[in-house]
Amino acid sequence: MNDILQFITNNLNVIYLIAFAIFLGFEVISSIPTVLHTPLMSGSNAISGVVLIGAILLIRQTDPSNYFTLGMAVLGIILGTLNLVGGFTVTHRMLEMFNKKKK
Repeated sequence: MNDILQFITNNLNVIYLIAFAIFLGFEVISSIPTVLHTPLMSGSNAISGVVLIGAILLIRQTDPSNYFTLGMAVLGIILGTLNLVGGFTVTHRMLEMFNKKKK
């Protein structure tokens, strides 16, 4: 129990920052019209690009005998790529709905 209390007191600023980010994100998302929810949320999957860069850097700096870290980096690359491509695909399909059909 003392370890938990010590962790909380040592990282109080980080806990406040996370709580503020959650509150701010909820307020921003709740004020967006429902028509824009899917394009904005799928577009935010581009943040997976940061995961891809981090996983690539992790693979480059990891010792070749550290299989766990290499495996997690490969998993990060695979899942980040799927999320990134899927997010842009959904965004593209949603934005096509707003285009006038050519006859």
